[in-house]
Amino acid sequence: MSNSHSHPQQVSDESPLRDRNTMTNQANSGNNKWLARFQHHSKLLMAWVEPRNFTLYYANDAFCRLTGINAPTGNLHNQGIHLFDLFTNVDAKTLEQLYRRHLLALILRDVYKINHTQWRFLDEPVIATLDNPHGGEPHSVQFWLRSEHLNVERINPEINEFSDIDLSKQPIQQIILNPTWEERLNLDNYQVRGQLLWEGLDVTHQETIRQLISLLIERDSLLRSEKFRLFDQKMRSLFRADQILLLRVKRQEVKLFTSENDQLIQTKVYTWDSLEGSHFQEAAQANQVWIVANLESHCQTECEQALFNQGTRSLLLIPLTVSAAEAETPSQNLMGMVGLTSDQADHFDSLDINHACALIPALTAALRQAAQSQFNHIHPAVEWRFLEEAERRSWGLPPEPIVFTEVHPMYGISDIRGSSNERNRAIQADLLSQFNLAMAIVDAANQSQPLPLLQQLRLDLSAYLERLDKGVTVDEEVTAIKYLRDHLEIYFEYFQDCGDAAVEAVNAYKQACDNPHECIYTARDHYDRMIYEINEQLRQTWERWQVRMQQIIPHYCDHELTDGIDHMIYAGASINSQFTVFHLHCLRYEQLRAICDCARTCFQMRDRFGTPLQVTHLVLVQETTVDIFHDEQTEKIFDLRSSTRDTRYEIVKKRIDKALDATTQTRITQPGMLTIVYSSQAEWTEYQQYLRYLAREGWVDSHIESSTVEKLQGITGLKFARVRILPESEPTVGVEDQDLTSTAKDLSQSSHPLL
Repeated sequence: MSNSHSHPQQVSDESPLRDRNTMTNQANSGNNKWLARFQHHSKLLMAWVEPRNFTLYYANDAFCRLTGINAPTGNLHNQGIHLFDLFTNVDAKTLEQLYRRHLLALILRDVYKINHTQWRFLDEPVIATLDNPHGGEPHSVQFWLRSEHLNVERINPEINEFSDIDLSKQPIQQIILNPTWEERLNLDNYQVRGQLLWEGLDVTHQETIRQLISLLIERDSLLRSEKFRLFDQKMRSLFRADQILLLRVKRQEVKLFTSENDQLIQTKVYTWDSLEGSHFQEAAQANQVWIVANLESHCQTECEQALFNQGTRSLLLIPLTVSAAEAETPSQNLMGMVGLTSDQADHFDSLDINHACALIPALTAALRQAAQSQFNHIHPAVEWRFLEEAERRSWGLPPEPIVFTEVHPMYGISDIRGSSNERNRAIQADLLSQFNLAMAIVDAANQSQPLPLLQQLRLDLSAYLERLDKGVTVDEEVTAIKYLRDHLEIYFEYFQDCGDAAVEAVNAYKQACDNPHECIYTARDHYDRMIYEINEQLRQTWERWQVRMQQIIPHYCDHELTDGIDHMIYAGASINSQFTVFHLHCLRYEQLRAICDCARTCFQMRDRFGTPLQVTHLVLVQETTVDIFHDEQTEKIFDLRSSTRDTRYEIVKKRIDKALDATTQTRITQPGMLTIVYSSQAEWTEYQQYLRYLAREGWVDSHIESSTVEKLQGITGLKFARVRILPESEPTVGVEDQDLTSTAKDLSQSSHPLL
């Protein structure tokens, strides 16, 4: 509070610093030194405050530590720190109103002799926000002012704010409930002796839990982008976690979602049986908050291995259940699970369990509500329409499909060429290694104890090796390992008695198979990591461009990672009313630039890691619009309406990346090249202009190959153009720093008839 405010005159004849020194000396003279212990070890925040301007006079160690004030003796009298300087949401006016309330009680007691031992309005705490002096999340502090020890006198008895009221006849309840009593006070006409006692508690965790509960029980869905952003931020802050996991369990299907860039992303779908023996099932069976102190020591399932490979070392799992009446199956009342991850082992503790338990009812309610909306992330560009539908349903109206009409589709794919063949080679390498180790065991045992059965087993293994050496079939990965388990590994106990060479061979086999897959998985692990790295780099590149594209005009975009990345864009006036043909052409050009940048990302990985995998890039052009809809039966967020034009587009999408050149019978997509598939001359005219712009910017070569796409099932008349994507040989203007206005200006000045 500024010094210009009027306040009662204060007489400081009851110095808290003098009292403290006297009490401290007395306490230190005793054996217990109890006051010194209170001062240095209590968590209670305490300070003496001067009423006239709320300047801090003295504070204990806990107060100084939390606020970052350097005051070894606690004496702050000469530092000029005001109480309202410390808190971001408590200003001088708020403190003055609070002080008036306390002064009213003192005036009633000392001037009007109306004494009440339990003024409830004085016990109402204030929640204040304190910036963390050490960085990190702000602190929440709950505090009270204590004024019972103060004395007040009226300076001029002739000035009476309550002359029109006989206060002695007023019921105390009316004084408590009527805030106008505080506003009547003439502060200049009172003299106050002493300082206010400020007491507080650090309630950051409790306040975060309260805010989370309030957020979770709100009627709108947890999937709403802004709500999920707040939820993700507060959960990670409360538990000091790196990431949130959400599991949605429906019958035997388990969908795993993770948080990324403040959004909820579905990463994997598992069967419940595939989680057998996992920490997730253990937490569900115990039906209690579950801590995984060290994931590395127990990481048996594919789901847990994937988390471990991404850097997770400890987990906190919160099972969420429903009643038997709500359960989808009688044997399973687990609705889902919230998990928190850390890259540090032994990160979570019993305090985290207590916090998690406090959130369970609200988390259950939020997850139940999210499940009713298919537990899918709603893209911000179309979120408004889902909120409208939610509002309709809240009034008891029947569900209606969410439809966006006449939107322009833009489909593109960056596909890892030959990934299935490369994986088959990895399977073949691992199986050959494991069968050779198996052959070594049989040979060692046969040398020790030559038996006809061992000789026949050796012949079988030899035949298997010959077959594997020629290649592997689709089911070989499973059947070959099963063969070894059924015809070799069951004899390990016997082989242990066949001499040192056999024992050594068995140990070598076991050591090679000592991993969660329980088989040799070296080449496949290298392949998996390579695919993951390519996908991850493609995803990051595409999402950087998506941020830029959303700045042109909000539009719906969905992408999927398999062996590469494919994306689907829908843009139109039904999604954003500001949409124009200019926005459409800008988006189409940016889509091509983004795919070229994805290709350059692949070039860099190829040069850096020497990977044999190559990536092809394709864009499917369609000038005519489509209609998309969402209802309770759609498998994805949006499906196309079943009109002829929409069905044709969906068929082309599914088959075009493997289409052949009608002339050469080779694939229309080639590694390191951008392929554009179109139907009409108008489409080609537009994209021919874009290719000229790309060549001007140095993204692609100027030479264009073109031909006709061989007839697909039910689809004819498609053509394609193909151009080589250039590596980034020298510094050029990139996605981060290029102003989109330059591209927009170029497009607007083009002689293109559609522009």
